[in-house]
Amino acid sequence: MRTFICLDLPNDVLDEIVKVQERLSKTNLIKGKFTEKQNIHLTLKFLGNIDKAKLNEVKERLNELKFKKFNLKLSKLGVFSEKSVRIVWVSVVGQELFELQKDIDFCLRDLFEKEDRFMGHITIVRPKAVKNKEKLLDELKNIGFSKLNFEADKIYLKKSELTTLGPRYETLMKISCS
Repeated sequence: MRTFICLDLPNDVLDEIVKVQERLSKTNLIKGKFTEKQNIHLTLKFLGNIDKAKLNEVKERLNELKFKKFNLKLSKLGVFSEKSVRIVWVSVVGQELFELQKDIDFCLRDLFEKEDRFMGHITIVRPKAVKNKEKLLDELKNIGFSKLNFEADKIYLKKSELTTLGPRYETLMKISCS
């Protein structure tokens, strides 16, 4: 089964992200798959397809993970691959986020590859077409998230099922802070 570890976001943060998605959609600069509100999350580690035995090992190890709750802040909008925009994201800042991701990597060190290029982000659009890349990048720079903070006190192990209607996520495990 296809799995990942993530942070879910509080409703007030999700509502603000949806407003940004609506604003981007109205510009007509971008056409594509806007992440549905119920699917918006911050991936800490993508595990890929794993069997039940490996899933059980992951669960056992995640049960040993210790972390304290911490605050995160939505920062700015950006894109992966400015050459041909593949993903529009919201960056998330907070040193503790990077420490948690490293702790997860260490916890799962001999089961999965280490994440060398982790960047805290939330995918909000997977573009199919971009009308004017420069205008889109300018628009993204003009949208900000001043004072949009949230507390991270749980992480989730989730299963992702890809369907013709889009991905469906199911929580397999919740890990609360210590």
